[in-house]
Amino acid sequence: MAFHAAMPDYSPTPLTELPELARELGVGRVFVKDESARMGLPAFKVLGVTWAVHRVLAARATADHVSLIAATDGNHGRAVARMARLLGHGCRVFVPAGVLHPQAEAAIAAEGAEVVTVAGSYDDALVQAAGSAMDDPSCVLVQDTAWAGYEEIPGWIVEGYSTLFAEIDAQLSEAGAHPPGLVAVPVGVGSLAQAALTHYRSRPTRRAPAILSVEPEAAACVLACLDRGELVSIPTGFTTMAGLNCGTPSTLAWPFLRDGLDAAVAVADDEAARAIRDLAVLGVSAGPCGAASLAGARRALTGNGSTERRADLALGPTATVILLSTEGATANPGAASPDDRYAATTSPAPA
Repeated sequence: MAFHAAMPDYSPTPLTELPELARELGVGRVFVKDESARMGLPAFKVLGVTWAVHRVLAARATADHVSLIAATDGNHGRAVARMARLLGHGCRVFVPAGVLHPQAEAAIAAEGAEVVTVAGSYDDALVQAAGSAMDDPSCVLVQDTAWAGYEEIPGWIVEGYSTLFAEIDAQLSEAGAHPPGLVAVPVGVGSLAQAALTHYRSRPTRRAPAILSVEPEAAACVLACLDRGELVSIPTGFTTMAGLNCGTPSTLAWPFLRDGLDAAVAVADDEAARAIRDLAVLGVSAGPCGAASLAGARRALTGNGSTERRADLALGPTATVILLSTEGATANPGAASPDDRYAATTSPAPA
């Protein structure tokens, strides 16, 4: 956290209490960590990217020019492009075709990055990005997922995310709230969930909260791995939760997810859309990925079977719940736009 606190554009993002959601979910207090305006960008990703790029450039202090390479299905690529621009380096971002709204792609290009559209999925874009970096010794792949032989930089990115959880600790203390009993984390490749597990499982003297992972039904790679008991890749389909549209968990994150998650759920696009609208009414700007945490908490804590699930999670009526809203509504404008099919209601989503 000290690294980020020293940056001129740093300030903690809001931790907003929403009593209406606490009543709906049947818990004591609900707080939303609102990442819609993080260091000038509409998502949390810049926390990991700033620390990783700092480490990369420190290791290449004698290099006159470095080009940063990344694949993205959401906000990671824009954060890499922003850092490259601020530090005077080149940047190339590989984007899977049809995943990002044109405005989101344009925002990456506006940072000065070359945007390369790839036919296929996020995983296909990742392969091309890695190959592009390998072909040129002046290029460095700055990616938020790991695989065999590529783990150092993703590890730095996870370290950068720790600032978010340190902020939550301080903000809960200021609010006079109990430590969290449940933290709902949107999951793509799983690096943010890895950071959450690392943070909360590192305190043996304090009861750790239950960690709930939330994925799109069209790209539930962590659920597939948990079901099979091993790291696997799955085909993905379309989802408005573009930043979570990943078919393979990070190899660094997988052991943490396998051994540390207390619950995992997949949600539909209409559930995320309803959560977007409900959060907007309560004053929180959330895109589909950010709103997924609320959709997942509704799945887990309301409806048929919720009594048993609450017991399994040791979540009582006075518990504190943290929902990580990882992006604002402007992160991927087309995906976050309201759709008349998805009118918000006040009744719990079905389990």
